[in-house]
Amino acid sequence: MELSTGCKGKEQEVIDLLAATFAVSEGAEEGALIGDLTRNLLVTTADSDIHVFTAREERALIGAIIFSRLTYDQDDRTVFLLGPVGVATNRQGAGIGQNLLGYGIAALRKNGVDVAVTYGDPNFYSKVGFRPITEKFARAPFKLKFPKGWLGQSLTDGKMTPLNGPSRCVEAFDSPDYW
Repeated sequence: MELSTGCKGKEQEVIDLLAATFAVSEGAEEGALIGDLTRNLLVTTADSDIHVFTAREERALIGAIIFSRLTYDQDDRTVFLLGPVGVATNRQGAGIGQNLLGYGIAALRKNGVDVAVTYGDPNFYSKVGFRPITEKFARAPFKLKFPKGWLGQSLTDGKMTPLNGPSRCVEAFDSPDYW
């Protein structure tokens, strides 16, 4: 398995993988929603506000994760939001997602990112260091439909402390549909 950073020239492949993964696990409507989100993230987000990591095997894309900037108005820490995340359905359960997340988190850490947050399954994301946080601890840009899925982790040597102020996400995530 080859892990890499970025997807220039291969954006459609990432969009297709993430849309298909969500369509299988959550239904066609969710797959279309995540496909649109991924396209918008890749097209509208400034390079400094997005990190894409992929996993390939024999040149085939088997996994992709995206981190995008999340800004807290009263906090100077650098925060990135993880999502969407997907592994080819015929390859799930083989540790690809965990390896890809570990690779991405290490790269963010190396690039000086202070905190990573995500909105997803606590059982899965806890395997790569994410812990439950509350909306009081770190406000999401919109009210969360499933607050138990709000997770975070410090990417520094220090303990994660509350993030101050309201948050703003990148344009592609700026809709209550994703929260």
